[in-house]
Amino acid sequence: MDVDPPFPQTYKTLLEKTRKGATDHKDVDIIEECELPLIDLGRLNLKNLEKEKCETEIARASQEWGFFQVVNHGISREILDKMRSEQVKVFKQPFIEKSKEENFLNFSRGTYRWGTPTATCLKQLSWSEAFHIPLSEIQVSNGFSTALSSTMEQFATTVTNLAQKLAEILAEKFGCKSDFIKENCLSSTCYLRMNRYPPCPIPSEVFGLMPHTDSDFLTILHQDEVGGLQLVKDGKWFAVKPNSEALIINIGDLFQAWSNDVYKSVDHRVVTNPRVERFSTAYFFCPSYDTVIQSCYEPSVYRKFSFKEYRQQVQEDVQKLGYKIGLPRFLV
Repeated sequence: MDVDPPFPQTYKTLLEKTRKGATDHKDVDIIEECELPLIDLGRLNLKNLEKEKCETEIARASQEWGFFQVVNHGISREILDKMRSEQVKVFKQPFIEKSKEENFLNFSRGTYRWGTPTATCLKQLSWSEAFHIPLSEIQVSNGFSTALSSTMEQFATTVTNLAQKLAEILAEKFGCKSDFIKENCLSSTCYLRMNRYPPCPIPSEVFGLMPHTDSDFLTILHQDEVGGLQLVKDGKWFAVKPNSEALIINIGDLFQAWSNDVYKSVDHRVVTNPRVERFSTAYFFCPSYDTVIQSCYEPSVYRKFSFKEYRQQVQEDVQKLGYKIGLPRFLV
């Protein structure tokens, strides 16, 4: 049976080690399901007291969970449905087309990614494929599908507005000027990532996306109803119950460092499913590479660093170790 992408052929050695009983298995945890804090952003348009309560809930969830979900977020159901539809069409293209160096979408080299080339064991393998796209490359005139391009453009524009609004609230809640975010996180510095998680024949052995934290300020996720996202809270893994009406927001490493650990960037992962494929679209709210991250408070938990330096350190660790270390590298 052919699999797209060709995981069985490419990772044959790692898979055979498992069949022979190698002790490289993922721990089998009993995972409790949780509902993330649900925040109605429509309350931000109401009178002062209700608006203040809404902002406080956003900050509290970012401190206690590092994750929350929002409704009445300003992105229409029409845009979300179109995004999903166009995304599915892209992933249904043959693997040989998707994986061309200059792929059929005319994106730059490295946009299409799948698996984990650096994996040395199954726990480092992500059973998924993705298009990781700088917003600067989303142009109708770029030569690829007009429907896909215009949909991504609509999605990115509305989600950027949401990210700016949430980041401004969070900055003000811990006493830093939100101008820093406005000046450094531009539409040209952010990314979209369209994800597909194919059915996996060994779901107890392989992650769809291995445990990690996000290297940005904020991530905004639109996922389908399949489920599979899990996160750490109080030292335990929890499965996030899907909510088709909500977008998921999570705090990234840069917000944790900038807020001096007030807000938490927590480990999360995606588990595989043996029968059903899963789709999601993630928006990464990132600054320019030369942006310097320095805590507003003293004493600072982390030394100051540029986003470029941070990204390079993450990439270096993944190449050498097979996984990301992240913020602990930058402790004072």
